[in-house]
Amino acid sequence: MRDTGTSRPLRGRVLIAVGAVSTVVAGMLAVTMNANAALPPTPSGWSLVWSDDFTGAANTLPSSANWIIDTGTQYPGGPANWGTGEIQTYTNSTSNLRQDGNGNLVITPIRSGSGQWTSARIETQRSNFKPPAGGELRIEGRIQMPNITGAGAAGYWPAFWALGAPYRGQYWNWPAIGEFDIMENVNGINSVWGVLHCGVNPGGPCNETTGIGTSRACPGSSCQSAFHTYRFEWDTNPQQLRWYVDGQLYHTVSQSQVGEPHWTNMTSHAGYFILLNVAMGGAFPNAVPGGQTPTAATVSGVPMLVDYVAVYQTGGAPTRPRHRRRPRRRRPVGGTRTRRSRLSPSTRRAAFRPRRAARAVSTSATSRTATGPGTTTSTSARRLRSTSWRASPRVPAAAPAA
Repeated sequence: MRDTGTSRPLRGRVLIAVGAVSTVVAGMLAVTMNANAALPPTPSGWSLVWSDDFTGAANTLPSSANWIIDTGTQYPGGPANWGTGEIQTYTNSTSNLRQDGNGNLVITPIRSGSGQWTSARIETQRSNFKPPAGGELRIEGRIQMPNITGAGAAGYWPAFWALGAPYRGQYWNWPAIGEFDIMENVNGINSVWGVLHCGVNPGGPCNETTGIGTSRACPGSSCQSAFHTYRFEWDTNPQQLRWYVDGQLYHTVSQSQVGEPHWTNMTSHAGYFILLNVAMGGAFPNAVPGGQTPTAATVSGVPMLVDYVAVYQTGGAPTRPRHRRRPRRRRPVGGTRTRRSRLSPSTRRAAFRPRRAARAVSTSATSRTATGPGTTTSTSARRLRSTSWRASPRVPAAAPAA
């Protein structure tokens, strides 16, 4: 999602009038509610890292093990209106956020009788999604945008995107920490936008607050009338980011376009967390020619449907197991390497008797060769004594003097 100033995107509580509820129901009936029964098969060459296909019971919130539900109009201490100028309040009400029992997550913006908008936004508990060294990361979702176009779609801003982990708890380090907009749409236009935000704001290598992005129409049917698969790939060899819709590549950004230190700033931290939301109004809807914040003609209660979100990875250098070095066997005092298993218990005790005892025996034998009272110990005895004290367990002790 595009920022108006310094930062990035949460929400609150809602009361719904009877008229608004009827509008919600009408909007829901206008949407094709077909979800896949399960995740698609893992693509060849990839491994599944994380996923959610929203198969919970009807009218339940998404799994708290997977998702954080953002509420209110800003992060605590973060920029107002999520830094984007959007006007709705996010809530954890099942009127705005729910699983439908048919394998969909449903995010529904609603206008109250007093004209206030509420909606929902969630982000993954995990914030460490990044490719392995030398490999690739793939973030994918099968989504149907709110099925509304024309004047009735004014101000609608659905999005599927990812933010750099350092944003959590800091909220003023955007866009340096990076943002990948995997799917954005505004005002019911039959287009999907893929955008990278990075560097500094304003300006910088990503031309903030606009970002480096492009758009295209969805293949086959319109973006609003059917589910489409939106995919983002982060490749570390070469250093490149890629955006797809229904398997068709339509946007690429390379390291050379961004330059340093900006590329490293957005790729060297712990990773990214994934977000899903439907905002109302704000900088992006207003920036599109003819765009505007919600008007009296804007239709309330048209949801975005999410069939699944999945994260895959591939490649990377294999991890080599670490082997413990086998310690050397201690040699017998005499220095002869003998297989311990072939020694009898008595021989083993004699062969591996403590060096201190061996030193005492050797010194005593040498001392007996001295002549007369006060005679100093021989040179060979002194050398033996010194060598025995310094000997390492891995170095054989000196042989006893003859």
